[in-house]
Amino acid sequence: MSPGQCAAARNLALPQISQVELADLAGLGEKTVRRFEGGEAYVSDDAVMAMKRALEKRGIIFTKEGRMIGVQRRMAPDERVLD
Repeated sequence: MSPGQCAAARNLALPQISQVELADLAGLGEKTVRRFEGGEAYVSDDAVMAMKRALEKRGIIFTKEGRMIGVQRRMAPDERVLD
């Protein structure tokens, strides 16, 4: 998961997840989430995986196809989307 994917996933989740909430869900400090998303400092692989797992539990899917990465969200059972 990249820093950009993390921020996008938080905003795509229903309901949206703040950095504080993600830190709590992942068992991390808010500063760790903020540093990771901001690319300010090294964040351990374990911390990144904890954030990724927390987001996946909220219906987020991380994609990678060739050199393209993305974020998707599973639809809620009662959610409707027009094509």
